[in-house]
Amino acid sequence: MAEPASTGIAPSRQLAAGLVLALANFMVILDLTIANVSIPHVAGSLGITLEQGAWIITSYAVAEAICVPLTGWIAGRFGSVRTFVFSMIGFGIFSFLCGISVTMEMLVACRIGQGVFGAFLMPMSQTLLLKVFPPEKRNMAIGMWAVTLLLGPALGPMVGGYLTENYSWHWIFLINVPVAILCIAVGFTLLRPVETDRQIQPIDFIGLALLILWVGCLQLVLDLGRNHDWFADPMIVALAITSFVGLLVFIIWELGEDHPIVDLRVLRHRGFSISLTVLSLAFAGYFAGFVIVPQWQQAWLGFPATAAGLSSSFSATGALVTVPLAAYLMSRRDPRLLVSGGILWIAALTLFRTTWTTDADFWALSIPQLVQGLGVPFMMLPLMSLTLNTVDEREVASAAGIQSFTRTIATAVATSVTLSYWGDTQRLARNDAVGVMQPDAVQESLAGLGFPSDQVRQMLSNMVDLEATTMALINTFWVTSAMLLFAAVLIWFAPRPPKKSGLPMGH
Repeated sequence: MAEPASTGIAPSRQLAAGLVLALANFMVILDLTIANVSIPHVAGSLGITLEQGAWIITSYAVAEAICVPLTGWIAGRFGSVRTFVFSMIGFGIFSFLCGISVTMEMLVACRIGQGVFGAFLMPMSQTLLLKVFPPEKRNMAIGMWAVTLLLGPALGPMVGGYLTENYSWHWIFLINVPVAILCIAVGFTLLRPVETDRQIQPIDFIGLALLILWVGCLQLVLDLGRNHDWFADPMIVALAITSFVGLLVFIIWELGEDHPIVDLRVLRHRGFSISLTVLSLAFAGYFAGFVIVPQWQQAWLGFPATAAGLSSSFSATGALVTVPLAAYLMSRRDPRLLVSGGILWIAALTLFRTTWTTDADFWALSIPQLVQGLGVPFMMLPLMSLTLNTVDEREVASAAGIQSFTRTIATAVATSVTLSYWGDTQRLARNDAVGVMQPDAVQESLAGLGFPSDQVRQMLSNMVDLEATTMALINTFWVTSAMLLFAAVLIWFAPRPPKKSGLPMGH
């Protein structure tokens, strides 16, 4: 039987609508990382410290993490298309205000506004794609959308570095404005036929307050913990305890609320819960490489920021190649097999990275990224199908919001934990290297060749640091490989979904 909502937009306009929805998601994902390399420039321009400048990133991440789970409730109250268009208007306005900010306070406040409105764009772009395309085209559409999840984090530092170095840091925000205008125009002209009905429900103020409390504290722990020695700092301990207690109270309250701000009842579906767990582990394990490889390339191998970003983007390029094949196989094979195979492929390439050495050139580091990307669509697309196909039609928007929230938190956790583990392992590896290299004998040999003693010590220190950092990188890959292997096994505990021609549409 035909699904009327999927035929509300003429086929000639479906592609345009789909591309704009994917572009909206890409813009929001890009803003998670685009400011990372620009913090020193922003700090110098506004006369603030680098630690204060980090709040430009933290404020956006906290606001987004808090608001993403609210998507289902917001879309139900105002309609899916209205929510998307209004969020895009707000995101565009606050992007412009960020670009013209002249004080730290103004910039942080506007970044919070960006995060609030950007939070709804991720799950709403995904939900609307399911409504724009007919069932036989949805897998391909979501595949193209999923690629933006990979391109955004990879290209963010590269785009941010290019704009900052060649223009000014203001343009990392102002570049969003024309994109927002395009998305708003398309939203008004093409998406109206797939608008959903409004459901006026009472506001769960207590649930909202608890959500802000526990998610806000958790995001602050993840963003600030590494620079404050984690639980050695009483502030981080207090934030962690508050977040944990707030989460428990939030779960109890929401499960007993008739009109919850976040519908946690979707977690009763075993397929949804297991697929969500696998998505968290697999995405965190995969994203860990995006966190440390570019930093290693720039800080220790001498790669320019543009080259490091380009190297990371090869993974998304590989994913683009296999998206059509993954979409084709989804309706013909057990999605759990595709997910498990995709994760195992990524794990195998992660293990291959443990052979990297400090004399590797650009292509030696980039080709494995490209090959690894070939397996990503087989992980991402079926996982999204499993999460959304295992909930009721009326729960799709809520499930998409929780899915985006889980992905956001997995990314934040992967970033904090990976950098901390990499730093701690580097220090241990350095101590081990110093203990076995007999530096006195080496210094005497080099001094006999005419090198000044100060220069000899600095040379040895740099060599040890380089090798220790690389060993820590390799150890990190061993850990993430184990995580990916566990996720590849765990997906088989999810029930096999009934055969469908595509992803659910949702109402």
